[in-house]
Amino acid sequence: MRTAGGWWRRKSTPAKVETYTRWSFHFFVVIEFTSAGLPSVTQAGPRLGVLMLLMVLVHTVLVGVTASRALDWTRGRREQPLRLLWALGAVTVAVGVAAIWIGEHGPAGDGVDTAASAVFSVVLIFGAGSLALGVRRRARIFGMVGGFAVGTGVVSFPLGLSAVNALVSSLAVLVGAAFFAFTSVFSVWLLNAVYALDEARETRTRLAVAEERLRFGRDLHDVMGRNLAVIALKSELAVQLARRGRPEAVEQMVEVQRIARESQREVRDVVRGYREADLGVEIAGARGVLTAAGIECEVTGEAVGVSAGLSAEVQSALGWVVREATTNVLRHGDAKRCDVGLRVREGLVVLTVENDGVGDGGSRSDGGSGLAGLRERLAVVGGVLEAGVGAGGVFRVVAEVPVGADG
Repeated sequence: MRTAGGWWRRKSTPAKVETYTRWSFHFFVVIEFTSAGLPSVTQAGPRLGVLMLLMVLVHTVLVGVTASRALDWTRGRREQPLRLLWALGAVTVAVGVAAIWIGEHGPAGDGVDTAASAVFSVVLIFGAGSLALGVRRRARIFGMVGGFAVGTGVVSFPLGLSAVNALVSSLAVLVGAAFFAFTSVFSVWLLNAVYALDEARETRTRLAVAEERLRFGRDLHDVMGRNLAVIALKSELAVQLARRGRPEAVEQMVEVQRIARESQREVRDVVRGYREADLGVEIAGARGVLTAAGIECEVTGEAVGVSAGLSAEVQSALGWVVREATTNVLRHGDAKRCDVGLRVREGLVVLTVENDGVGDGGSRSDGGSGLAGLRERLAVVGGVLEAGVGAGGVFRVVAEVPVGADG
């Protein structure tokens, strides 16, 4: 059970929806076989019952294979299964006609009529619904469902079915096939929508990273562009003065040296500002990002007061913990809720981030590069990090740093 549960938790949300959709159609195959195939053995007797059971079995196998291939086609993993669709349509018609013929010209008896009617209606309904998976245009789906309904009435007369029974059969096939076809089309639409939303979230993440890179590039350009231009002018002036034997060349090179050292300092400030994380800003940002992603986020404890009294090194280390934990919740889990707590306990500031979506994030507690990097950052300020699945099946990240720690 643990292996099965881990297999399910490791799947992304779109993959879970696809698995659920795929197995739903496989379950429909079981329903068709148990509702029309198995009862025919007891209702129509050994010979006709086994015959109708085999007909339904062939149809259900073809329905299951067609549904699986059609779902792959809708996801762009294979070509449209046209041959399977035509084969399923032909087998559906053949089984339906055979069921009507057995009901009208076979041995007399209520059991035979009941079994033949069940096979006829169930096969047509499930056949039309499965065919809808392999068709994109709605007009074709409507035409296919209507064609099955009209064909039911047209075929029923030559085989001896009365006008009332033919009309009732046509309406039953129309309603049942339309419902199953609508279910199939809606399932495919929902699956594609989930994948599209997941791709949009990935695109949003990449855009955020690109925007941050552009910001860093602009800051670095503003710092280095001006100073390098001044260094180039000063150096050119010093060369000209040195060629003329002027002592002012030394002063210009001293100025170039000063500007170069100033540039180094400013670059370090830019990089430090990029690398360091403000704890209060990170907590607020995490709550906003998680809320936007549909995850309920609650901040508990003395978050505002505690973060304001911490040194820059401690805030930076804990801020990175919040950032990494939030990223894991968004990318590796399937959480509905995430709680962030910050408090002081026995001279330690304790940051706790826990969520109820134990996905791939849980498997990173022992060797993930993200958590290993956080442990290194916390070790600089004398802190420790613990991560793993806690009570109630929540994934918990706990960071402890001495209140007076200074890098």
